[in-house]
Amino acid sequence: MSAYLDIPPGARSDKQASELIRAWSAHGELQCSLNVDAWSGDQTTIGWGILLSDIARHVSNALYESRRLDRTQTLAQIQKVFNSELESPTTDPNGNFV
Repeated sequence: MSAYLDIPPGARSDKQASELIRAWSAHGELQCSLNVDAWSGDQTTIGWGILLSDIARHVSNALYESRRLDRTQTLAQIQKVFNSELESPTTDPNGNFV
């Protein structure tokens, strides 16, 4: 398995495309790069909420295509864990904004 994922064809072909998030598992922790300036003003939190929910749907679809896991059940489990982690995190985020 490569350490890097491919850039999707649609992003590669769009001159206006911008990267929003990168995430790695490194040293047993989550490492992220975030484009926090992707949206401005009141749209910032809305944009991030839509992005995170769209990512969950893409994961659900990918798990269906690769493993035939039920999309609805997968998305429900992701949502359950997501909400649980927001309410009671298993770890605290640390690091710096760069």
